[in-house]
Amino acid sequence: MDKVLPGILMLALGAAVIVLLYVGWRSRQRRQSDLAPLPTVPELGEPGLAVAGQYVATTTAGDWLDRVAVHSLGIRSRADLAVHPDGVLITRPGCEALFIPAADLEEVRLTSGMAGKFLGKDQILVATWKLGERSLDTGFLPRHGADTEPLRQALERLLGPARA
Repeated sequence: MDKVLPGILMLALGAAVIVLLYVGWRSRQRRQSDLAPLPTVPELGEPGLAVAGQYVATTTAGDWLDRVAVHSLGIRSRADLAVHPDGVLITRPGCEALFIPAADLEEVRLTSGMAGKFLGKDQILVATWKLGERSLDTGFLPRHGADTEPLRQALERLLGPARA
């Protein structure tokens, strides 16, 4: 009996934390509800480069902790990233495909952390891009470290010499 009450209190505390996390996420979705819809995926040919890895998250540009909750952009998952001449296609299981048109890309860089995912060195590839009027940062971690540099170079080629 002396172990039942603390167990019940811990379960209640855990449930309260889960409810608060849910309420916070829903509140974030309401605040970000004015975000423009995702670009539609055009007919794409074979990619110039395709890499498997982990989609880290999409955040407000410059604020690596402000996850975007709408359009499933704040959910970390495994993903495949393909670089096409027209842009970048990120496909994730159970989520809408994310297409970033080449014209909307603003910057490509490597970082060591973003939105709760931190590594010892610069391994997360971050693409800054425009969605409507907002600039966003989308992070991707290639499964194999050897893919990081070729992927960064491919994305910088999409930027073109004037923006790279």
